Amino acid sequence: MPPGGWDRPIADAPALGPPPAGWWSRVGAALVDLVVIATPAVLLAVPIFGGVTAAFSADAGVGIISLVLGVFAYLGLLFAVAILYAPLLMRRPGRRNGQTWGKQLFGIRVVRANGAPIGFGWAALREACVKGLALGFASTVVPLVPYMLDALWPLWDAENRALHDMVVDTLVVHA
Repeated sequence: MPPGGWDRPIADAPALGPPPAGWWSRVGAALVDLVVIATPAVLLAVPIFGGVTAAFSADAGVGIISLVLGVFAYLGLLFAVAILYAPLLMRRPGRRNGQTWGKQLFGIRVVRANGAPIGFGWAALREACVKGLALGFASTVVPLVPYMLDALWPLWDAENRALHDMVVDTLVVHA
């Protein structure tokens, strides 16, 4: 038999640091972040596609060119905002490190499991590469299932971690 206490499972050990964030606070923060990203997209769509409509009524050839250029500009801008929003906010120093505006509103933050602060690179890896590209690619094989599994995984995980948290070794905790 091992020395005293070594036979006890790790799960019984006292927790270090802040407790894991609950599922509802994660969902609420994600919805706020979605609104923050979608609002400029909607506001920019009106002038871009309004101009395309005007170009179509003047000349169909110019209208088609305007439509193609408008769609590419719009998608490029939307992609840039979606990719940069979380990493730029999460890299902030101090007590706001690991927080987007949604996470800040719900009093939660992302921390690295080793205790190091979240930098731009780690936030971009987590948000853009894993949550965006990897889950997006997996969803082309089985539509929506990877996103649903990722969103629901914290409900049965002991540390309330989503799949993307496991891939990049992060935790979402109370701030």
